[in-house]
Amino acid sequence: MIELTKQIIKYPRFVTKEWEPFDAIELARLTENIVCRKEDSARKYTAFYATGVYGGIATGYAVGCCLRCVFCWVELSREFPERYGEFFTPEEAYEHIVATAKKYGVHKARVSGCEPTLCRGHLIGLLEHIEDDHHIKIFILETNGILFGIDKDYVREIFDRFDKVYVRLSLKAGTPEDFQRKTGARKENFEIPFQAIRNMVDVVGIETLGKRWHVAAMSLDPRIMSPEERMSLLKRLMDIDMRILVLLEEEIVDPYKTTLLRLKAAGLDLKWPIKKIYRPAKEIIRELLKK
Repeated sequence: MIELTKQIIKYPRFVTKEWEPFDAIELARLTENIVCRKEDSARKYTAFYATGVYGGIATGYAVGCCLRCVFCWVELSREFPERYGEFFTPEEAYEHIVATAKKYGVHKARVSGCEPTLCRGHLIGLLEHIEDDHHIKIFILETNGILFGIDKDYVREIFDRFDKVYVRLSLKAGTPEDFQRKTGARKENFEIPFQAIRNMVDVVGIETLGKRWHVAAMSLDPRIMSPEERMSLLKRLMDIDMRILVLLEEEIVDPYKTTLLRLKAAGLDLKWPIKKIYRPAKEIIRELLKK
C-alpha cells in the first residue's frame, strides 16, 4: 500500500509546457496497479450506457490509460484513476453491458473511456462471456496500440480466440517529436502503435482489413497536425500496406469540456469552430485507384 501511494503521488496527470515525457509501457503497468485487481481480474468502471456511435453500441466506461493525448475527450478519470470508478469482475461488467444492450436494442459492445487492453485478464474474461452471448454480435476494441505493439501474442490471443472482436487502432501523431508533444509519452514510444499494425497484419492478414480491424488517426485537423506531419504518418502506413489508407478513419478535435481543459494545460489554443479540414486520404487513394 505504501509503494502504491508513492506511485500515485508521481502519477502523470496533465501534459503541460514543462512536461517531462514518460515511458508509455511503464505508465501502462503503473495504471494497471491502480485500476486492475489481480485476484479476481476486476477493473474499475464509472458507468454503463448506450450511445449512438457505431450505429448504436453498449458501452462499459472504464478507467485508466497509458497515454495523455492533449485532444482526448474522456472524463478526468484518465488523470486521476485512483479517485474514480468501482471494481467490476469480467462477469459483472459483461452482465451490465449486455443488460444495457438489451435495454436499448443494440447488438454491439465496447469498453471505452480508457485503454481497454490494460488489465489483460479482465479483457480476456469479458470477451469470453461476450463470445458466448447470443445478443451481442460484435465487440469493438478501441486501442492506442501500445500493448499490442509490444506483445504479438496478445494480438494473436484476441484474434484467435474471439471471432466477435473488431479492432479499431487509433494513431495519435505522424512523427516522434509530435507524438511526444501530443501524448506526453517519450518519442521513443512513437513506433510502437505502428508495430501493433504490423502485428495485426502478421496475425490475421491484410485481407481481414475492414472485416476484423482498421486504423484511425487524428489527422484530418490542420490545427493539430501540419501537412508535413500528416504526410509522414500516411507514408508510414503506406510502407506497411497502401490498402490501410483506403479504409483509414481520420478524425478532427471536438470541443468537449475535458478536451478544452487538456488543450489549455498543454498551451494549445485552437480556434473554434474549425474552418478547414484536409481532404481524407481514402478519397485521394480511391480516386487514384480508379485511374
